Formats: sequence, structure tokens, C-alpha cells
Amino acid sequence: MFNLFLAVSPEIFIINATSILLIHGVVFSTSKKYDYPPLVSNVGWLGLLSVLITLLLLAAGAPLLTIAHLFRNNLFRRDNFTYFCQILLLLSTAGTISMCFDSSEQERFDASESIVLIPLPTRSMLFMISAHDSIAMYLAIEPQSLCFYVMAASKRKSEFSTEAGSKYLILGAFPSGILLFGCSMIYGSTGATHFDQLAKILTGYEITGARSSGIFMGILSIAVGSLFKITAVPFHMWAPDIYEGSPTPVTAFLSIAPKISISANISRVSIYGSYGATLQQIFFFCSIASMILGALAAMAQTKVKRPLAHSSIGHVGYIRTGFSCGTIEGIQSLLIGIFIYALMTIDAFAIVLALRQTRVKYIADLGALAKTNPISAITFSITMFSYAGIPPLAGFCSKFYLFFAALGCGAYFLAPVGVVTSVIGCFYYIRLAKRMFFDTPRTWILYEPMDRDKSLLLAMTSSFITSSFPYPSPLFSVTHQMALSSYL
Repeated sequence: MFNLFLAVSPEIFIINATSILLIHGVVFSTSKKYDYPPLVSNVGWLGLLSVLITLLLLAAGAPLLTIAHLFRNNLFRRDNFTYFCQILLLLSTAGTISMCFDSSEQERFDASESIVLIPLPTRSMLFMISAHDSIAMYLAIEPQSLCFYVMAASKRKSEFSTEAGSKYLILGAFPSGILLFGCSMIYGSTGATHFDQLAKILTGYEITGARSSGIFMGILSIAVGSLFKITAVPFHMWAPDIYEGSPTPVTAFLSIAPKISISANISRVSIYGSYGATLQQIFFFCSIASMILGALAAMAQTKVKRPLAHSSIGHVGYIRTGFSCGTIEGIQSLLIGIFIYALMTIDAFAIVLALRQTRVKYIADLGALAKTNPISAITFSITMFSYAGIPPLAGFCSKFYLFFAALGCGAYFLAPVGVVTSVIGCFYYIRLAKRMFFDTPRTWILYEPMDRDKSLLLAMTSSFITSSFPYPSPLFSVTHQMALSSYL
């Protein structure tokens, strides 16, 4: 019983910490004794501390893989693959919370409430990563979606944020229903919800007739619901408007966290409990479509955040490339791609948030940034070059492993499409750098100094972006062990 409690201690702790943060915010924000203090700083630090303690609890439980058998025949499973994805999720959450400190955008939305809301979907995503049953999968994905709807509309004085939250709520109901329909179809056709039981049924028996059609429709529905959640083409239409209207830290969180949890969960679904060829064909198509549309649509954007939204759509296609392979090398490249994508996205949105202190909204506002704030311009350019996959940065390392895995599994059309779209994507990434270094703005903007928290965050992420390609062995070794454990 103690081992069972220890296994779920990170999730239990983050639930209790979120409740304490909520009570703290309610009590102190309405207190005349403390003169109604702004709670961004103290709630932010408490939230960051709770995430870091959860990370330590998770790291302390990682060596105790002997408790995996307690979950193997139940709703959840613990292995190296689970721990890697959960640690990456918590690190991304900590980076997102650290963005919320000391920015003028906090004057336009209740940042303390957003900080309290961030650990809530994080708890759901921790459960989702380890979910080994279709019931647990659905019950974990819905609470995170409900929190995302509120977070997108948290800038209550902005009509764009309200529109983003309303669109997300309305459009998010469809994939939730489709996902539930898929789980029910598979249960109705097989009588099982556990992934191990589904694997035995689907691989040990020849299923024909109506049951085969029901299973196919269930798998297709689960794939569609999952692809909508991670903004893959052709289910991407909601992403640019919602990313643009949401507060910048919320946009960063929406760009990273769901992709980690859903990619980990759908990997389990494909490995243990579904037709591999069916999902592989679906993800082949979505990977190609996401890469092409993400590269072409970003070229016509004029605002700062919308190219990053389309870049997120394009990178979903690159990450799906590793998943489409259906091999250990493919899962390994998937983990490498998600890890590097999370670092680049945190770096990019931290800079955008720092620049938006002076109301930088359009790409044209970045003119001559290198002359007024050269450190931010250089850091932003390095991040953009890494997005484009230019060596010797981490983005090139990520795409190299992804395309190499695609070639290794025989997807000879997928890898060239990825290379071509990467070259096309270089246009708008290099355009941002050209705007910062060579263009003259219509009106000169004096940028406020970046606060210490964002500076430390950018220093850590940028150092890894620039150093992972010369020495990739640690990341390669860790992800290989994680990918191998997902098949054992």
C-alpha cells in the first residue's frame, strides 16, 4: 500500500499544492489588512516551488520501477517512458510559470489566477501520460481541456481573449465527443478497455464483420480527437486565433504541454491496443499535411504570435514523423523532437513576452531591435535558426533524427517532404532575423530591461539549444532507454 501511495505521490502533492495556492489567493487578495496585494509574485513562486517539489518526488520515485507491476494490470503504468515524459512536462510547466513574473501584461489579465490554473491541467496530464486504459485516458484528458478553456479567456478585459476562450470551448467539445465515441466503439466491439487486453484481442484473433468495422471506427475516432488536441492538420483551424488571443504565458503552455501528454498517450495506444497500420497511415497523412501547411501559412503572417502558432502546427508534423515510423528509433526521435521543441518554444515565447512589455504586436515593430536590445535580438535569432533546423543548433539535431528514423522505416516520401518544408520555413524565420538586424522602424521603440527570471530562463534554454548538437550523446542515450522501455 505504501508503494502504491509513493507511486502517485507527485499527482497527490500537486493537487494539494494547487488547493493551497487557490486558498492563499482568495484570502490575501481580498484582505484589507494586507492592502489587497498583487499576488503574481508570491503565488508564482509558490506555484513554481510546488512544481519543482513534484519534480523531485517524481525523480525520487523513478528508480523504484519495481512498483510498475502494481499498475500494469490496472489503470496506469509506470516505466522509463512515463517518467521521461512526466519530467519533461513538469520542466515545461516550471518554465511557463517563471514567464509570468514581472511583465506588464499582468496588468491586463489576472496572472495569479492563471498561475493557479496551470498546475491543475498539469496534474491531469501527469495521469494521462501514465494512463494504460481507455477510461483513464478519457477521464484524464477532459479536466485538462476544461482548464485550458478558462486559461485562454483569463484576460477578461480583452475581447480577443474572450473570443479565444469561447472558440476553444465550442470547438473543444467536438473532439471530446469524438474521443469518447471512439473509446465506446472499441469497448463495444471488444469488451475491453485495458490496453494489454486490447493488444491480446487484436493480435490473437481474426476479427471480421461488424466488429472489425467498429474497431476501425473507434481507432479512427481516437486518432481524430487526439490530433485535434495537438493542432495537427486538418484539425488545426482553431489554433492561430486562440494562440493569438490568449495571454502569452498561456499560449506557451498550450503550445507545449498538450503535445507532450497526448503524444505519450497515443504512443501507448498504438503500441498496445490498436491496429498499427491504420494509425500509421493516418499519421503519415497528417504529418505531411501539417508540415506543408505550417510552412506555407506562416509566410503570410504579420503579427508576432501567429507565425509561432503556425510554426507549432508545422512542428507537430515533424514530431508525428517519428511517431508514424512505428519503431523504437521512431519513438526515440519523437522524444528527442518533443524535448528540443519544448526548449525552443519556451525560449521564443519568453522573448516575445519580454518584448510585449512595450506593446510589440506586429513583426514590423521588431525593426532595429539589434540596435536597441542586441542580447534579445541575438537570442531570438538563435531560436529562430534552431526552429528552421540550421546547424549546429538543436533544431537541426531534432530534425536529423526524425528524418533518419523515417528513412529507416521505409517512409521515403515523408523525409524529403520534411526537408523541403524546412527549407521553406527558413524564409519566415530568417525574415524575423532580417527585420531585427537590418530594417529601420517607422517609430523607434525603447524596450524595457528584461527581468531576472526571464533572463535566467533564457540562459538555460539557449545554452542547451547551442550545445546539444556538438554533444548529443546524453540525450540520445536517455531517450533510447525510454523508447526501449515503452516496448517492453
